[in-house]
Amino acid sequence: MANFNLNSLGITNPKQVLRNLEPATLIEHAVIKGEGKLSSTGALTVNTGKYTGRSPNDKFIVDSKGVHDEIAWGKVNRPISQEKFDALWNRVTEYVNSLETVYVFDGYAGADPKYTMAFRVINELASQNLFIRDLLIRPSKEQLESYTPDFVVLTAPGFKCDPERDGVNSEAAIIIDYEAGKILIAGSQYSGEMKKSVFSTMNYFMTKKNVFPMHCSANIGKDEDTAIFFGLSGTGKTTLSADPERQLIGDDEHGWSDDGVFNFEGGCYAKCINLSKEGEPEIYNAIKFGALVENVILNEETREYDFDDGSLTENTRVGYPIEFIPSARIPSVGTQPKTVIFLTADAFGVLPPISKLDLNQAMYYFVSGYTSKLAGTERGITSPEATFSTCFGEPFLPLDPSIYAKMLSEKVAKTGANVYLVNTGWAGGAYGKGSRMKLKYTRAMVSAALNGTLNNVEYVKDEIFGVSIPTSCPNVPSEILIPVNTWEDKEEYKLTAKALAKRFVENFKKYTHMSEEVVKAGPKAE
Repeated sequence: MANFNLNSLGITNPKQVLRNLEPATLIEHAVIKGEGKLSSTGALTVNTGKYTGRSPNDKFIVDSKGVHDEIAWGKVNRPISQEKFDALWNRVTEYVNSLETVYVFDGYAGADPKYTMAFRVINELASQNLFIRDLLIRPSKEQLESYTPDFVVLTAPGFKCDPERDGVNSEAAIIIDYEAGKILIAGSQYSGEMKKSVFSTMNYFMTKKNVFPMHCSANIGKDEDTAIFFGLSGTGKTTLSADPERQLIGDDEHGWSDDGVFNFEGGCYAKCINLSKEGEPEIYNAIKFGALVENVILNEETREYDFDDGSLTENTRVGYPIEFIPSARIPSVGTQPKTVIFLTADAFGVLPPISKLDLNQAMYYFVSGYTSKLAGTERGITSPEATFSTCFGEPFLPLDPSIYAKMLSEKVAKTGANVYLVNTGWAGGAYGKGSRMKLKYTRAMVSAALNGTLNNVEYVKDEIFGVSIPTSCPNVPSEILIPVNTWEDKEEYKLTAKALAKRFVENFKKYTHMSEEVVKAGPKAE
């Protein structure tokens, strides 16, 4: 039996090790083993059980000598000792050795060959092996013949940790050992843990190669003008980057090097809740044979999806190769960005629908990573809440935020890219009083930013947030560009704006390594 050098990892006894199988074979294995069902579209559909999303409290980084002084330790980056990790790794490999079949996928992250990293992923489940095949960059036969992994990802959702014995918080554990080149994912079947662990690894190693790693989408126009879109869930990152007039470089993870922008991934992982053919046709049509769908309810008779049913989770997902998107750029590499867009869905209705940022403001709003959580999106939230995710990707950043902010600043300064803050949220009042910004207006503003129209208009400075607001934009009513003009009660606007500004200021106090110039570039709370 071919072992593909798994012996060195402690994996010696499975009856068979299957490497880089084609989707049809993986799907066949998954269906026979009862891991999932085929839908009417041909996509494989699975229920991931208890874990229907990432489990941030179960994520750890091995506190080894080589990385101890680099990692930004805290609530996000929790340490675990080398001894505890090694002992748990050995227990998981014992479990894997008891399996009939182990699935291996050897793939790559990083579409620019200069910066590619090789990831070997070892799976207990055929369905998860299909997912990572969809999401990583798939090697050629020639590449496979000489393949040597830089990192190994071992996933065993059937292994349940013992928190007291293993030094973890629950039956699940997601642990990265940067120095040893190992990632361990135990107890959770949610495939996003694999994807984001690879991303967290790239976020560590790319900085050492002067590549700025980004949690963003990216596209490119007919004139080879690249744009990148940062934004948290619900801000429109996927929707706005899926522009029929532009090619999609990628939907989630990218690097910005001295040569341009490149996708880390070979696939997409899109939300499915309330998905419709009319609203997001590209994602809808990508749910076909070869795709893996998680936690979407299937009609047992017709095997048709009910995308509006969030009874298992609101975080329903589909993973598919990027080639399933007709407008995809292959290979997923673009030029130096001309435009950088920060997306936010401000439920307080006080941020401008679009504004231009100077370099220090760009660093401030990038590090802040602001959006709003709305009532109904998470249990316990009954009114809008301001939420901040450092650098628009806090859970995946092992290093201090100042490192990523400095890289953004250097790249923007060097390329002369324009940076805009776009509010896809509310105007004319907060959530419940005002109304959501119309998508057609947001698209028009983004288009004006991308085609350079906003370089030639007048701007006014927002007195509270300090950003520069254009006074006109094609196909957008001028009166909605200045937020206060859309509020009936101007005093209520000012009080609401100052309250949000105060939240920004309070949140930014934790970033102790940021320069005074960047701190002063933020909103004025008083």
